[in-house]
Amino acid sequence: MKYLKYLLVAWLISFGLSCSKFLDVQPRDAVSDEQTIIDKTSANTALRGVYRKLAADNYYGTLFQTFGYLPGDNVQWTGSQSVIQQFITHKINADNGNLQSVWSAIYATVNAANHIIAKVPGVQDATFTTAERRQIVGEAYFIRALCYFDLARVWGNVQITLTPTQSASDKSDLKNSSQAEVYAQVLNDLNAADSLLIPPASANPVRANQETVWALKARYYLYQGDWAQAVTYAGKVLADKSNYVLQRPYSAFFSPASAVATKESVFELSYSATYPNSHRNSWQPPVNSGTRQWAPSDAFVALVNDPLIGGNRNALVAKTSAGLWYGNLYYRSSPAVDPTYVIRIAEVYLIRAEALAQQGKTEDAKKDLDAIRDRAGLQPTTADSKEAVLLAIENERRVEFAFEPHRWFDLVRTKRAGAVLNLTDTRLYLFPIPANEIALANGNLKQNPGYE
Repeated sequence: MKYLKYLLVAWLISFGLSCSKFLDVQPRDAVSDEQTIIDKTSANTALRGVYRKLAADNYYGTLFQTFGYLPGDNVQWTGSQSVIQQFITHKINADNGNLQSVWSAIYATVNAANHIIAKVPGVQDATFTTAERRQIVGEAYFIRALCYFDLARVWGNVQITLTPTQSASDKSDLKNSSQAEVYAQVLNDLNAADSLLIPPASANPVRANQETVWALKARYYLYQGDWAQAVTYAGKVLADKSNYVLQRPYSAFFSPASAVATKESVFELSYSATYPNSHRNSWQPPVNSGTRQWAPSDAFVALVNDPLIGGNRNALVAKTSAGLWYGNLYYRSSPAVDPTYVIRIAEVYLIRAEALAQQGKTEDAKKDLDAIRDRAGLQPTTADSKEAVLLAIENERRVEFAFEPHRWFDLVRTKRAGAVLNLTDTRLYLFPIPANEIALANGNLKQNPGYE
């Protein structure tokens, strides 16, 4: 199956794709991947490469994030390209180029993690301690878990590959797994990471640790509707008040420009002058050397500027002298080194709040909800029933994570997309598998229902 070909370049050096097919094969005269993880130094270099793939433009750097907010109701597209508009109108074609780009980027990250998981345990290097090996492999398991979590919530029925791709044909018969099977793999990888990693000695949100795993487990169990486990794992993270603290005011975790790797972040991705974050260009207006390809919707501008709803979170938006509203979460330039926020401690509070409310523990849920409201400069919630508290949490998440990849996935997982977005065809809650992948799979990869 040609879909599973991967260009086995010397990723120790560049860790980059040179072809859209995530498993295209490298020519025989290039450096074999067998030579890339041979000692402690190359193992660490390989791990840095996995993080770089995770942070790439087509994954958490920019494009994957749009899958989480463009189909929602917080963001509008200011351009005319149909490739973007399809996500906003929920009429995504299988030949949409962004689908292919994100699919390839995620599977490239999976493959890079697979190399570490398979090879690091067997590396012969006397200076490479057991603790160091466990840390590197544990981080790779965590990143692979995050990849499959994203694949499951975007496409659902995808292929699971757990070993490095070595040739054009070694995975030619790989078929779709069900969404439930993909989520099961997420938990398997999280459990593996949990057993290998340890809690952080100090705040370092740019590297995965055991508490990072617990945070993603809390999110995973929320998606699965396992409220008790979501409460348990969120609570384990929230108990570490030395490393994770809500920053005050709301904007303190992203402003001023020196605010990076704050205690707001449980997990964020860092950038540099060498590897800048392109996300800001799509948000900032031309006057700030951006393109403003997407902008806050009129409805969101009204919400965030309402002092009883947005509070001090109105720092998320700004307006040009010409009256154009734009998102201001990503704003740094020369170089653009805005972090990407993957898991914030605010999300962990709201995960526990929602799981508690689902269990009927509304007073406890309101305490976590009000922690977020208080940080935003708002009064405690007036919600007084399970249904009202759940709606208040939904509305809080909408504003709190407006320009982060949550809103669409939240509405899908809570089965609220129909009521909020008037999207009643549940088949559209999963995206179409890229047409190129279907065409090249020799019948082994099936399209999601609704996109035949």
